[in-house]
This record gives sequence, C-alpha cells and structure tokens, in this order.
Amino acid sequence: MQDAKLLLVDDDPDVLLAARLLLKRHVASVDIEKNPEKLPFLLNNNRYDAIVLDMNFQRDVSSGREGFAWLDRILDIDPKARVVLFTAYGDVEMAVRAIKAGAVDFVLKPWQNDKFLETIRGAISKAGGSQQAEDAGKADSSSSPTKKATKQTNIIGSAMRPVLDTVEQVAPTDANVLILGENGTGKDLVARAIHDQSHRRDKPFVSVDVGALTESLFESEVFGHVKGAFTDARDDRAGRFEEANGGTIFLDEIGNLSPAQQARLLTVLQQRQVTRVGSNKARPIDVRLICATNADLNERVAERAFRQDLLYRINTIELHLPALRERPSDIGPLAEHFLKKYAKQYNRSISGLSPALLAEMKQYRWPGNVRELQHAVERAVILSRPDVPGATQGTLLEPTNFIFKNGSASVSPVNETLQLEDMERQLIQQAMQKHRGSITDVARELGLSRQALYRRLEKFGL
Repeated sequence: MQDAKLLLVDDDPDVLLAARLLLKRHVASVDIEKNPEKLPFLLNNNRYDAIVLDMNFQRDVSSGREGFAWLDRILDIDPKARVVLFTAYGDVEMAVRAIKAGAVDFVLKPWQNDKFLETIRGAISKAGGSQQAEDAGKADSSSSPTKKATKQTNIIGSAMRPVLDTVEQVAPTDANVLILGENGTGKDLVARAIHDQSHRRDKPFVSVDVGALTESLFESEVFGHVKGAFTDARDDRAGRFEEANGGTIFLDEIGNLSPAQQARLLTVLQQRQVTRVGSNKARPIDVRLICATNADLNERVAERAFRQDLLYRINTIELHLPALRERPSDIGPLAEHFLKKYAKQYNRSISGLSPALLAEMKQYRWPGNVRELQHAVERAVILSRPDVPGATQGTLLEPTNFIFKNGSASVSPVNETLQLEDMERQLIQQAMQKHRGSITDVARELGLSRQALYRRLEKFGL
C-alpha cells in the first residue's frame, strides 16, 4: 500500500474528498476526478495500482449502467487494470455482474473505513501477487524452457504441443514473430511465452492492442509525445516502444492498422528509432517485435489493405494457433484448470465437472474459443452458491449450472427467444463463426465500431 498510486472517479465532490482523506494516509498518491470522460487521458498518461469507480454518474439513475460502460472502457485501455466499483445502490446481482465484467471487488456507499481499506489493499495485492508469481516462475524455471512457458502462461493441452515446440526453438533468437489465430485462442499467452524464454526475459514485456487505438491516439500511445504537442499534453511521455526498450513489444490486432499507421510503424522498424509527437529528436530503440492478428494478412495484401513490405518485416516466423473446436481433447483440461482457479478465487467448494457437462462442452463450437470457455466456467463457479438467486448446489458442476451462449451445446442459427439481448448475442455469435473470429470483418458486417464490438464480446463472454 505504501508505494501505491490510486485513482478515484466519482461525480460527488464530498465522496471524493472523504475517500481521499482516508486513503492518502495509507498510499503514496491519490488522484481524484469528477468527470469520467477524462478517464482515457488519465489512463494513457499514468499508471495506477487500483481504480475506484462510481457506478452511477446521474443522480436519478441507479442501474449501474454507466459504471459498467466505463469499466469496459478502462479494461479496453488497460486489460490489467484493477477496478473497484462502488455505489449506494448495491445488491448481490449487481455484485456478481461487476465481478463478471472484470471488476476485482465491489464496495457499497456509505462505506466502512476498515472494509474500504481492506478492499483496496486486496486489489493492490492481487496486482502485486501476479508479478510475484511471475518472478517466482522465472526463478523456478531451471528445467526445460517448454515447462517454464507452460507453467507461467497457462498454455494447456496436447494440441498446443507443436506450438510450444516452435516457441522453444524461436524464443532464444531475436526473430520477429507473427501469431495467427481466431479471437480468444491465446495469442497473448504465446507472445508472453516467447518473451519469457528469450534472453530479454528480465527486460520489459509491453503489450499494445493497436487495433483499439484511434488514429489520433496511435502515434502518442505507441511513439510518445512531448509537452505541448497537443491539447492536454502537459508533460513529456514515452511511448510503448520506448517503454519496451531492451525487451519485447507485442502488437496485438496489427491487421487492423490504417495505411498511415502502417507506414509510420514500418519506418520505425526499418530505422530502429522513434520520434515522439511534437519532437524532431529521434531516439534509438532495441526491441524484439511480436505481432498478432485474427485477419488473413495475405488476403489483405492482395486487397491492398495491408502493406506487403510491412508483412515481410513482421512475419519472419509465423505461428498458427488452432481454434478450440479443433482441439476437443483440450476442453476438459482447460475447463478443469479454470474451475480450480475460480473455485479458489471465489471460495467455492466445487470438485470438478460432471460427465454430462463435459460431453455437452465437447459438442459446443466455442466461437469465442478459450476466452469464452474461461468466462463460462467463471460464471458457473460464481453462481454455484445456493444463496445467490438462480444458483444450484453440488460439488460437481452439472449442465444446469452451465449456460452455453446459444442456449444449448449444438449451434442453431434459429433464434429461440425474442429477448433483444439474446438475439443480439446470437447474431454476434453467428457473425463470429462466419468470419472465423475476425473482429474487423464481424464489426463491419454488424455495422459496429471495433470498440463497440469488443464491449459486446466482453458483455456476452464471447
């Protein structure tokens, strides 16, 4: 707690003042903000150990809708952000939704000081605990590199053996790697495994979802800016390439870069130096580049939507990750892994999966791949307690505990409900299957922005 930096966001100045007075005695820094619209700027210019976010910014609204929307936005910007939601209108259902949506905890106002402090301490310790576990994994990895990667990145399943073998061969080199696969197949985990087995393992690993950056934010976020370069640029700020200097930079969703962004990135890769926005000074960089996409880049090159010279730069080595439906033998081990993790996290007494549930899981197509499986298991674990409405009891998860996103294990194109939310989920699911998980193609067909589609995928666990 002593070195932690917190951000408090609430439209009530009295709440902000009271929370700041309480917390500033226990942490290094507490930033407060009344306007949630400033969250993107704050998160792009600061690193917070925890964020406390109000759920309602309109006094006459108690649905929590705004809080969930801003939670999605925060996690779009920083998937590792530790967000604690608080509200004066709390109940069990909202608490479960908050945790499922990505929050680490939930606090009711007016709060009890001891409880509030304990919640913040828990959020910070979870973030620190993840880093300690990673460091412990590095210290413990005197055995084979493949064992190290499997242990640290949770790459599970016999079908991933060829991928891990290639990772073991490629990791000690500085070759650029392009990881291909559908959304949710674990491209980020493979990128981390490559870094962890490389000679750069003790240097930074910086992940950037470049596909989620707007044209105006791309250069500032990736290459940095100097003070006064644009409105609100109050200080010099290093970009992600500079942050990754000496280590590895992972550019996710690279297939969705605009032509201008591709040209700028190619120049940086060729010259191995970056120039911050608003500056004329070039800064040398030494990074290992790993990229990922669910798009067919060769097809995009043929369509002149992606530069061929950039493709040559990033795909020295290509890794193809299989979809979960192509590796049914791995569904059981993966589900058991997530079950053990979440049973411990949420203190549930669940020992395993019933044979009937496992059979249904193997029949399901899993359009959201491993990520959908993880979210589905987490939801089943959360709702397994008998005191939560709609939950059932038992030490084994049964089919009745589990909700497949189309209502059953076998995919059907026919809507079996007229509920708008269910129809929207099924439509997105069908589009994901049609386009084999390509976020850009799905967003285009549904008439959504990529950011809007990301929020819906997270909302429905796809």
